[in-house]
Amino acid sequence: MLNKKTVDDINAKGKHVLVRCDFNVPLKDGVITDETRIVAALPTIKKLIADGGKVILCSHLGKVKNGPNEGESLAPVAKRLSEKLGQEVKFIADYHVTGEEATKAADEMKDGDVILLQNTRFRGAEETKNGEEFSKELADLADIYVCDAFGSSHRAHASVAGVTKFITAKGGENVVGYLMQKEIDFLGNAVNNPVRPFVAILGGAKVADKLNVISNLLEKCDTLIIGGGMAYTFLKAKGCEVGTSLVDDTKLDYCKEMIEKAEKLGKKLLLPVDTTIAAEFPNPIDAKIEVSVVKSTEIPADKMGLDIGTETAALYADAVKTAKTVVWNGPMGVFENPILAKGTIAVAKALAETDATTIIGGGDSAAAVNQLGFGDKMSHISTGGGASLEFLEGKDLPGVVAADDK
Repeated sequence: MLNKKTVDDINAKGKHVLVRCDFNVPLKDGVITDETRIVAALPTIKKLIADGGKVILCSHLGKVKNGPNEGESLAPVAKRLSEKLGQEVKFIADYHVTGEEATKAADEMKDGDVILLQNTRFRGAEETKNGEEFSKELADLADIYVCDAFGSSHRAHASVAGVTKFITAKGGENVVGYLMQKEIDFLGNAVNNPVRPFVAILGGAKVADKLNVISNLLEKCDTLIIGGGMAYTFLKAKGCEVGTSLVDDTKLDYCKEMIEKAEKLGKKLLLPVDTTIAAEFPNPIDAKIEVSVVKSTEIPADKMGLDIGTETAALYADAVKTAKTVVWNGPMGVFENPILAKGTIAVAKALAETDATTIIGGGDSAAAVNQLGFGDKMSHISTGGGASLEFLEGKDLPGVVAADDK
């Protein structure tokens, strides 16, 4: 069990509190097209304002490959945050992030004020390579550090991990926000201490992306369900003909090992019994396409599997019905195409109808569940793609490790 100090364990009154948020929002022509991450950050920010903290927010946005630029400035986020909070969020436009302008603004803050620093990635490698100088400059602005950016917590960056060392050195506290706490409770503790039966569902295209997740979850769960493109590598490993389906031939031995591991541990490993096939991958991805459903052992040589079949959807839904904890990461097929979304919809529907604790592990599965309208029926939808995968692998995340223990 991970037991970290949270914003409820600190007294922020009159103190400068640096909060690392995840404001990596999609922008089109300077307009935010999805504000899920902004909304997710509000409870922690509101709590610190109410407690009389001087709240300094920071985040990255985009990949920032060609140096600081207006297209990746956090200015639109400051504007939207001001509207959401009903008070001014003063934006520090300085590309240096922690320069004179930031220091002066921090010095002039009153209790309950909020400022937002410029995109941390504008400091380039100083941020991404966990530079000492940038870490210290961030820490110099604050008395307390709050990490609430789960989506970045698997990266040992200056604003995620480096800063904490300097906060500790000056006698400050490093804690997690409400969003991070929720991720730790659901993802970390559900996997390490699940209410059983525990069913894990893994989909998505590539086995390689989920090597350690498959192995780790087999040790923790009672039933492991495999769907999506990665299922065809497993089927081929079992000796099935898979036609022109996506297969990673370099991972066939690994899949054989996992099938043997499941048997040895007495775990159920479910693979598709039938599959939805077509002559080729849809182009564009949502194009109308001719499909048929065949047994997984009877995929013709010139056809490719693009979704689980109807029998498999029913089999997987049944496995979910008796579960008490379900973790799902990765769609069952090419869910962006309505014709090939049936398997993903069937699994999402089964999760929506169960009383189990249902945890969606970020990335494409989170997008699928939200797009299909099942988002509000899930216990928890993770805000991190890569971070949730690493958590499910059982890895220590720098952003979690760096917070003080209770």
